[in-house]
Parts: sequence; C-alpha cells; structure tokens
Amino acid sequence: MNLVAANNEAYVFHLGRREKTLLTEVLGLYPRVPAGYQRLSRQGRGAEVENAQQLLDEALAEQRAENTRLVRRLLADPARLGPDPAGKGWLLRLSPSDFEWLLQVLNDIRVGSWVNLGCPEARLDLKFLAPANAPDFWAMEFSGYFQMQFLEALNHRA
Repeated sequence: MNLVAANNEAYVFHLGRREKTLLTEVLGLYPRVPAGYQRLSRQGRGAEVENAQQLLDEALAEQRAENTRLVRRLLADPARLGPDPAGKGWLLRLSPSDFEWLLQVLNDIRVGSWVNLGCPEARLDLKFLAPANAPDFWAMEFSGYFQMQFLEALNHRA
C-alpha cells in the first residue's frame, strides 16, 4: 500500500490486489468492540448512572449502525475504491474526514479483536493461537497494519 497523492482535498493510496482483499475483509468485520464494553463509570450504580449508561449504549449503537452503513458505501463506491486505470491494482481515495473516520473504524476492529482475545498484556505467543481465536488475532494484526500505513502517510505529508 503506497500513498500516491495527498492534499487538502484527498488522500489517494495504491493497493495491490491482495491488499485490497485484506482491507475489504478487515472492514467487513466492523464493529468488533462488544456492545456494552464502554462503561460510563465503573464505580457508580445509581439510577442516574444507569440512565446515563443506557444513553451512552444507545448513542454507540447508533454510531456503529451509521459506521457500518458508511463502510458498505465506501467498499461499493468505485470512485473511492476502484481499479487503478493503469491496470495495476486498486486506488483508494479518501477525503480528510473519511481518512479520520476510517482510522476510527480500523481502531474499533483492532481494539475489539484485542478484547475478544481477552485483552492480553504482552505480545501474543504463537502457542496461544488456536482455531477459535485465530480470526481475532488476524483481525487485530491486519487492522493495525492498515492503521500504521495510513498514519505513515500522514508523516510523509507533513
């Protein structure tokens, strides 16, 4: 994945066929952070805290639904993710706001996969991997890969 162009209006990335497939697969996993994972307060228990938690959960559910819709639209829009006219791979075109939003979506996938793995402290040992948790490990690693590629693009642009 390479940054082809960046200005105030768009970031354009070139992706190989496999990278495009990986990005599509990773984004298709959104959302990953379990509903109810974000707690407003770990100490409060009163009705006021419970009402506020319910409002937070509802707002997050709405945001997840909107992000899911936006992910589908991004993946289906050939003007934003389409074949390279030169015939060598794919081009991903993101506005600055789409760029930030996509980083947030990828972070949700990475963090949610980490939560599903049990929030391991240290680097995962390969002995830890099993058929049941390999998809979460895969999602965590590849969403992190794409986040780093996008963030690296910011460093080159600055």
